[in-house]
Amino acid sequence: MASAPFRNTSSSETTCFSLPPSLLLRLSSQVSETLEATPYIPPESSSPSIKAFLQSLLPSNATPSPSNNKEHIKNFFLCLATIESASDFGESPTLGWISTNLISSAKSALQQFRDAGLYGSVGEMVADLFAEIVPDLKRVIKETCADTENEEEITTNNVPVGYSILAAYQFRWMVSQVVNPLLGNFCWLVIPCALTALDHWSPEVKKQGMFSFIHIANNVSTAEFSLYEEAVLDACCCNIPASDELWHHVVEVSVLLLTYTRKSNPRSPWFDRILSEMLGHLERQPFNKERRTAWLSLIEPVFDAMGLFLLAHFRRLFYLFFQWMHSDDDQTVILVLERLMQLLN
Repeated sequence: MASAPFRNTSSSETTCFSLPPSLLLRLSSQVSETLEATPYIPPESSSPSIKAFLQSLLPSNATPSPSNNKEHIKNFFLCLATIESASDFGESPTLGWISTNLISSAKSALQQFRDAGLYGSVGEMVADLFAEIVPDLKRVIKETCADTENEEEITTNNVPVGYSILAAYQFRWMVSQVVNPLLGNFCWLVIPCALTALDHWSPEVKKQGMFSFIHIANNVSTAEFSLYEEAVLDACCCNIPASDELWHHVVEVSVLLLTYTRKSNPRSPWFDRILSEMLGHLERQPFNKERRTAWLSLIEPVFDAMGLFLLAHFRRLFYLFFQWMHSDDDQTVILVLERLMQLLN
């Protein structure tokens, strides 16, 4: 099936910005009514109110006009992106309150928006908006991206981290809508923003950066990704000592990106560096069931790619495997046997 033609946003005005304010007002009113009727109980220590923020993104009867139509369209689109994200993260403390009715209303508005702009798909429409929106999202995420060792820097920024969390969800949803081959044209925009999310101190922001990289790796070529390989692998390595809630995602994205970028070069020092970092973390918590089972179930592609170069890590691997074989957890024992068979074949 032929792909939709690529719209060069650098040489022409984004198509959806030329849509009439009356259309924007009609579509936003549908979403606004459902949003108003949706119950919202702010999570503990939540700031700002997510519902109030989404309402502020929707234009009112008095605001739409040709002169500021561009900003209203961008805000409306970000509101829809936030609501749509809830369909993938319904248990999120930030988006868990968003109802299925509100998601359906946003999806309907998004489809009408796409049809009015004569786009072939939602992904094509999102790609057309990348250059206008992604830099803003990166800036919002970066505003609270402080060194966790410097708590004063976090508290004196006077920017609620909730805005960065929302921007991370919006960014991840936008990236997930664009696929190969179109996404490869925007590596220069999406990868730096995903790195900013991955470097953030908030687990919720980090997680969206990881999901973004998984989608990017599955939808761009290694040639398009090559300029960012070192920075991305370094970010993965730095995130390995993560909290328990992120460990599964850290291992998943690290394994994927390592084998995606270095599969043809098992001598790459990145294999040793990332595997050593993972083993060191497992050695510090050898009896953490969730960590060991996640790692054992996800590490297979790295073992396959390294081949005989795994010999350098045999002592550490077999020491962990020996401890885990004596656990009273059947899943761990089975996974250890699978990895042992992989090593010995």
